[in-house]
Amino acid sequence: MTDGMVRKWVRQFNDGRTNVHDEARSGRPSVVNDGLVAKVNEKIRENSRFTIRMLCDEFPQISKTVLHEIVTNRLNYRKLCSRWVPKMLTDVHKTKGLGSALTFLTRYSEESNEFLNKIVTGDETWVHHVTPESKQ
Repeated sequence: MTDGMVRKWVRQFNDGRTNVHDEARSGRPSVVNDGLVAKVNEKIRENSRFTIRMLCDEFPQISKTVLHEIVTNRLNYRKLCSRWVPKMLTDVHKTKGLGSALTFLTRYSEESNEFLNKIVTGDETWVHHVTPESKQ
């Protein structure tokens, strides 16, 4: 942010401004609406290995920048291993994670530190553990 912009904000707040968000202004209306967001989401669910360029082919009237904004900000997807996945965990994901954590705690209480030597982890996306059944 430039010094001039900082001075402008200071003046505005000294004059009584309390809101940090931009004020509404005239301009070209947004092409993004709930219907378009729903259509984009439908296309993503048809093929989670899509690219923004592929979406441009499906929605030629919408710019690549606007489609990227819809995918990342409105639908909260992020690219992971060439697939777009939701940023937020669903209740099912949270329940499965809790179940895995309880299983790990139970095994740790039964097997102590020996159990820790059997765990192989990647990142927060995947957790693998070795069980006696999987060794066979």
